[in-house]
Amino acid sequence: MAAKHSPKQLSKLIAYVLGKAPDEFGLVPAEDGFLKVKDLLKALWEEDGLRHVRESHLNEILLTVPDAPFEIRDRMIRSINREGLPGIRQAENLPKLLYACVRRKAHGFALEKGIFPVGHDRVVLAADPEMAVRIGRRFDASPIMMIVQTAKCLESGVSFFEAGDGLFLADSIPTQCFTGPPLPKEKILENKPQKDKDVEAAEERTPGSFFVDFSPQKQRKKKEYRKREKDIAWKKERKRKRETGDKW
Repeated sequence: MAAKHSPKQLSKLIAYVLGKAPDEFGLVPAEDGFLKVKDLLKALWEEDGLRHVRESHLNEILLTVPDAPFEIRDRMIRSINREGLPGIRQAENLPKLLYACVRRKAHGFALEKGIFPVGHDRVVLAADPEMAVRIGRRFDASPIMMIVQTAKCLESGVSFFEAGDGLFLADSIPTQCFTGPPLPKEKILENKPQKDKDVEAAEERTPGSFFVDFSPQKQRKKKEYRKREKDIAWKKERKRKRETGDKW
């Protein structure tokens, strides 16, 4: 097991992450340098020997390390010295492909409507699929990978921004500009109307037989049909008696 970092050692690492290379850890600070404390912690937990780090350790640094290299405001954190930050700028020399992950719950929505931001003002994309998965696992244990074609995005009017080495931002990604795995069969069934699901479930339980629909609407129609049949039969019988002179 890796040794735990002292407050001073941890402060130096955090100064590097926040002030020089957030992109190396899949982090995108806002233009003022702030990012969510929880996002920093999630990135630190991915590093060897840092799974134990909590917000209390950050507060300990602020209290015990002289000239602490960061500040915390309203659960947001940023480096004091931000001269080395890569910043956010209009993207140039885009890769042909970029990668983004969506939550499993949002898989169907993404295929139908497009990719939208999660936990950030813009969609975060990576040139490296492994980095995309690393970022995606911060909001879903098994995220769904989408492959984005940048040429199609540009044709559709999407603007890209660089956020360091290998990280890119976009407001959203239209459906025609990316590919991804299809919805699992069970997810497709979940999206069908409830009546269809019930019928299919019954048919699976009774192969080779037919399914009787006991819905109120169906039963009401059956009653109305039976009533009409009785009325018709009664009228026919009355006509027969009139013609034959039979009173009974």
